[in-house]
Amino acid sequence: MPQAEDTAVAVELAQMRGAIDTGFATLNGRLDTALQRTEQTEKDLQQSEQRLRTDLTGLDTRVATELAKLDTRVVALEKARWPLPSLAALVGVGALAVSLWSVLGR
Repeated sequence: MPQAEDTAVAVELAQMRGAIDTGFATLNGRLDTALQRTEQTEKDLQQSEQRLRTDLTGLDTRVATELAKLDTRVVALEKARWPLPSLAALVGVGALAVSLWSVLGR
């Protein structure tokens, strides 16, 4: 009888060893898949980052160009605006002259 029990134990150990090997193989396969997906995600992120940096550089250039154009327009408009302070001073002097004329002329 002891040999039968030893044989049964050996068979059970062999089955357990096979189950454990199968489990480790499955786990290794899943880990390999996860690693491959992680590497692909990192590559995609690097490509996206590079595209984003390129787009931002182009955007910075366009914004700088537009700001330069707007600055030029503002300067031109400031030069061509109605000289209101000078006009106000002239109207004040004219009013003073009319007041003096009316006071001295009567």
